[in-house]
This record gives sequence, C-alpha cells and structure tokens, in this order.
Amino acid sequence: MAGRPRQFDRDQALIKARNLFWRQGYEGTSMSDLVAELGIASARIYKAFGSKEQLFREAIADYEKQEGGFADRALSAGGNMRDTLQTLLMDAVYLYCHPDLPQGCMVVASAASVSAENETLKTWLAQHRLQRTQQIIDHLHHAVHNGELPDTTDAESLGDFFAVFLHGLSVQARDGVPESRLQAAVKQALSLLPHC
Repeated sequence: MAGRPRQFDRDQALIKARNLFWRQGYEGTSMSDLVAELGIASARIYKAFGSKEQLFREAIADYEKQEGGFADRALSAGGNMRDTLQTLLMDAVYLYCHPDLPQGCMVVASAASVSAENETLKTWLAQHRLQRTQQIIDHLHHAVHNGELPDTTDAESLGDFFAVFLHGLSVQARDGVPESRLQAAVKQALSLLPHC
C-alpha cells in the first residue's frame, strides 16, 4: 500500500523560498533550486504560487512583514528623531548580521541581481527602497517642524544620507563586516544629526 503524499505546508514553503531568494537573489535562484529547497515538484510550486515572479513578490512581502518590518516598526514608534534613527539602524545591523538568516537586506540584495529583461521587477524593488527613503525624509521634516532639529536642517539630503547608509549596511553585512564594526559605524552616522 502506497503511503499518503506528504502534506504541503504553503507557509513553510514560502519561508524556505524567501530565504533562498534572500541568499541568492531573484535571478540567482533557478526553478530547480526552488524544487530542491522546497522538496516539491515544480508543478506544485506553480499551482501554489502561480510563477517564480509571483513567488518572489510574495516572499518580499513576507520579508517586509516579518524580519524586514523592523524599519516600519522603528518609524512608527513615535519617539524622537535621534532615538528613531538609532533603533532603525541598530535593528538593521542586528538583522543583517543575524547568524541564522541570510546576510543583509533581502530587498537591497535582490536588487543587485535583476537584469533588464526583468525591468518591472527591478522597478518594483526600486520603489520599495525609494519609499523607505521618503519615510526617513518625512520623519526628518517632521523633526524640523517640531523643533527637534534646527530650521536650517536639509531634511531631504540628510534623509538621502541615512537611506544610503541603511542600504550600505546591508552590503557591508553581506561582505562579512562584523556586527560590532557596523554598530560603531551607526554611532558615527548618528553623530551627523544636527543639534538644536
């Protein structure tokens, strides 16, 4: 008597696929890689997720809701600007260097490996990063308006700087720069915030 087919756990499959995309990027992950990682046939992957691109988009959404949600949590906590940025950047370092997860930021790492033939995906990932940049700029404008930062503060260029720094932390973590060095770099970056 043949055994019953293994139960398919869609949520577990999504996490496995997410971590594979996180490690290898979108184009660095083949369908055969996904089959091997998830332990199911490609037909079942297509049936559950529609396509590789749809699976990737869902994996990014899961990342942003779970581990990658640290930024939204920091920016919505309602503390002062300095504390908000410190939480945002230190949480980024913690996640990007976590030994049990792929290194760096999934959105930043995935963007480095998308060619022109997947332009819509490349644009979609860029929109995610630009949205984060705008959130930081908006918080800095708010801090200027509330008197936390001087009226002379250029919130836009300062926001661009912190977004560049945040994305750079991901690259440095993937390159193996130790967590302690990235934490020290965060302290240096925060020292650039102007005082009232």
